[in-house]
Amino acid sequence: MNISRRFFGAILCFGLMVGLAGCRHQAQVAPLPPVLTPVALLEIPEPELPMVDVPQMKLPPVPYATNAKPKREKKKPAPKVVPAEPVVASVAPPSPEETAIGALSAGGEASPQTKQEAADLIASIEKRLNALSAQKAEEQKPQVSKVKNFLKDAQEALKTGDADGAKTLATKAKLLLDDLEK
Repeated sequence: MNISRRFFGAILCFGLMVGLAGCRHQAQVAPLPPVLTPVALLEIPEPELPMVDVPQMKLPPVPYATNAKPKREKKKPAPKVVPAEPVVASVAPPSPEETAIGALSAGGEASPQTKQEAADLIASIEKRLNALSAQKAEEQKPQVSKVKNFLKDAQEALKTGDADGAKTLATKAKLLLDDLEK
């Protein structure tokens, strides 16, 4: 039984091989009919294009690879500077009040209107700062601290008569407080 299976398997494989190999004859394509009448060859004129002069450009040299190591440029030493003799100027030491805040404005007598504006601005910032929720104040503790420092400096500047400086510091505190309340 085993031999008969092999025999039938071999015949089946042979039959499939012959069937799949196909016909050995090549398919013939019908030839084209011969041309009996002569055809005149036309010469196609070349298009007349204006000639454009190519401008001559100086190009950098073509880079190429070498085995040589690139040369490093040496750094030029910096020119030596001869120090001039120090100039000693005598400056009167600032008062303790000025050193605490620093000079905030150019000076001069401020108008009563500027003093009033600075005082009003300081008062409005204090109200807004006190109205701030405890949770918000705790979350933004560093920024609240900055606002309080600017406010304290503005009050000190107003007490010393520097209304412009007080107004500047109060404006900075107001801007920080605006950012904090967003």
